[in-house]
Amino acid sequence: MIRLSGVSRIFDGRSGRVEALRGIDLDVAEGEFVAVLGRSGCGKSTLLRMIAGLLPASGGEITVAGTPITAPRRDIAMLFQRPALLPWRSVLDNVLLPVEIFGWSRRKHRDRARRLLEMAGLGGFEKRLPHELSGGMQQRVALCRSLIGDPRVMLMDEPFSALDALTREELSGELQRVHMETRATIVFVTHSIDEAVLLADRVVVLSPRPGRIREVVEVKVPRPRTLGRHEHLAEVARISAELHELLMERDAPVPAGTDAPAGAGTGGR
Repeated sequence: MIRLSGVSRIFDGRSGRVEALRGIDLDVAEGEFVAVLGRSGCGKSTLLRMIAGLLPASGGEITVAGTPITAPRRDIAMLFQRPALLPWRSVLDNVLLPVEIFGWSRRKHRDRARRLLEMAGLGGFEKRLPHELSGGMQQRVALCRSLIGDPRVMLMDEPFSALDALTREELSGELQRVHMETRATIVFVTHSIDEAVLLADRVVVLSPRPGRIREVVEVKVPRPRTLGRHEHLAEVARISAELHELLMERDAPVPAGTDAPAGAGTGGR
């Protein structure tokens, strides 16, 4: 579904050139849930924005369903760290915002919006304004908004990072359920090992800048998952320890123009 081939990104600023990403090769299968994990500044969000068509790649190619990404697409939805709801619009009208932007039939999508809100536990809140909702409820509205167009690909940039631990775990469970129901392809950026193991089929670990794929780790734990499922606790702990070790590894500096270190790529560990 998603293919990145030799993808790099360089930013030119007043203080010079900054190489954010180098030589990213990754395939994400249709219906797969992939988490991208790494330290702050390693290029995780930059990578997601390039897949979304919000930033061009400096090198390499990104395709979705075989078509090169050159601009935002209607079948690719993105969920950000903050819900970014319009404060003067009701919950229902916020969910329907993409319908207006893309000129879809509001009548056709209104029932879908109500079903999505019911699925997210927000039935009865359709007429509320964003300031009347908790942070977790606002992010649920944003999730419904991202699903209104039935996207094939969902890109999520640390969508639960501003929430308390219990709300994050609750919404992680909700996201698992949504994924199992919709079978959308999801790429989820996070700096939380627990969140990555809880949600993903595979975890892509990025090295510090310039971001390169250090390792891809499979999470073969049955769904639905919670951090408290004792029958899988040992496996979750093993994977978490492996990811922690990978994040703690220090790479030798890689001179500009050289290849990624041996072992980096799409393989698993």
